[in-house]
Amino acid sequence: TMERVLAPPLLSRSVHALRKNRTMSEGKMKLMVLLLTFMSYTLFHATRKPPSVVKSVLKGGKELSGGKKSAGWAPFNGDRGDVLLGNVDSAFLLTYAVGMFFAGRIADAANLRVFLSIGMMGTGIFTVLVGMAYFWNIHSYSYFIIMQVMAGLFQSTGWPSVVAVMGNWFTGKRGLIMGIWNAHTSTGNILGAVVAAAVLSPPWGWGWSFVLPGWMMIMGAVLVYGFLIPAPEHEEDHDRIQMVHLRSAARLDTPDYREYDDAKGNIHKKPSEKQKPVGIGMALRIPGVLAYAFCLFFCKLVAYTFLYWLPYYINQESIGGRHLSPTESAQVSVIFDIGGVVGGIMAGHLSDQFQARGLVSAIFLYASILMLYMYKSFGTISLTVNIVLMAISGAFVNGPYALITTAVSADLGTHESVHGSARALATVTAIIDGMGSLGACVGPSLTGYLAEYSWEAVFLMLYLSAFTAAVLLTGLVFSDIRAIHERSKTSQQNGHVSSMQELGEMETRTLLGSDTD
Repeated sequence: TMERVLAPPLLSRSVHALRKNRTMSEGKMKLMVLLLTFMSYTLFHATRKPPSVVKSVLKGGKELSGGKKSAGWAPFNGDRGDVLLGNVDSAFLLTYAVGMFFAGRIADAANLRVFLSIGMMGTGIFTVLVGMAYFWNIHSYSYFIIMQVMAGLFQSTGWPSVVAVMGNWFTGKRGLIMGIWNAHTSTGNILGAVVAAAVLSPPWGWGWSFVLPGWMMIMGAVLVYGFLIPAPEHEEDHDRIQMVHLRSAARLDTPDYREYDDAKGNIHKKPSEKQKPVGIGMALRIPGVLAYAFCLFFCKLVAYTFLYWLPYYINQESIGGRHLSPTESAQVSVIFDIGGVVGGIMAGHLSDQFQARGLVSAIFLYASILMLYMYKSFGTISLTVNIVLMAISGAFVNGPYALITTAVSADLGTHESVHGSARALATVTAIIDGMGSLGACVGPSLTGYLAEYSWEAVFLMLYLSAFTAAVLLTGLVFSDIRAIHERSKTSQQNGHVSSMQELGEMETRTLLGSDTD
């Protein structure tokens, strides 16, 4: 029955029992939630990475030993192979972007543990099926499109769910913790690239590059279903409020359905007015949502162009006088994501320090334009120069992307205009990241067309996108600057008042001492 599906398994109930009996502290519960959601989205990104790793193998045409050229894989080894590969990426990303808008609304009203587990399981299955084309000798363009469409649909459940869970557990200054937590994006990219590259060459084959990450995702879904608790128990007054009854096992993970008895033994239903999901219209009216949503469109356009095309670009360019193999290109490309981890943590820390998320994001975006230009212009000098510039570019590209999709979304999702309701989190997250995902769809798709002419055209698109993203934050930047100025002014006034009070107290003590004498 549906109640049995929604009911938390024995593992999850055991964790609840440990928490209730004070055996497991709140800190340990938070750590478990952080690790499970980190693992979950690491695997989501690991399953997105294989298409970029196998592109050069599917396209073929590269020089092999003995003067032969690699055959590639039909239908991607033809004259318009780049365009077809870009279209397959777009099929996934467009479905992901559209699904995101619906997934956020569903996640706000659904059992997040079950919803996230289903998304992970479906993603794993269809990732495996993409790889099975290698073993089943499938060359149908439609097959690849359909598999990627289904994978994108299930992938869209992930981000609204994990951000909503994190928002339920972590409040206050979230920039640094979310910046560290958001390392799952780059960690997943690295994991996916390493695993896919390790089995790309004989005796394996490109199919394993999808099959292994897919099975990892399926196993991760089992762990999330077994252990994840989406929200903390409401234990504001441990002496007077206690859990005594649940109408059905299906309601264990939704705090707004809990009942408790008061000191007189009367049964009360926990009020749920603040837990009602907000509509998309109300979410769009939250100050800053639209500005950050359109900004993220261009941020993810840049980030996902690198996600899907960087190994292929490295493979095509002569670096230090030689071309790297597909496996080497995939391995080198992880440096971009390592830089992204550092950039995400830096952006989160600085935004907490100065309480200026818009200002920090804009600074990173303007800096990314310079670094992308330097990477394109000087990255072919040597492999060392390429790696250094790639790492710095990754930091500035992924910094604002990480900040907006985590701390900013969590802040806006609990904005005072929605009375701090955490049930707005998934909807706001879906709006912002859904718009960003449309940009993620546009970038890789355009790259497939532009790369046929020149990589200079691709990088020009990236420069303009980063600049547009920064400009869209102009209003928020000025608001942040004014807020910093006001805080500084208030701090100085408070310091002046404090000094005057101390001076008055010293004079009083002096007079009292004189009277005593």
